[in-house]
Amino acid sequence: MTKKLQRSDDRVLGGVCAGFAEYMDFDPVAVRLGYAALTLFTAFAGIPFYIVAWIIIPPKNNLVQP
Repeated sequence: MTKKLQRSDDRVLGGVCAGFAEYMDFDPVAVRLGYAALTLFTAFAGIPFYIVAWIIIPPKNNLVQP
């Protein structure tokens, strides 16, 4: 089974950070804290990135396939 980058159902806002954490096998809280820190230190440049990622990354498909 191949891994796909998808937005997670374990979401705070759009599921982008949790989806990235699942894809990379990281802790979602660590990814969210890292994203928040980078956003603060780059004069909020992470906000447009998050919005674009929210649009581009597809939601998780919860259909069970045999």
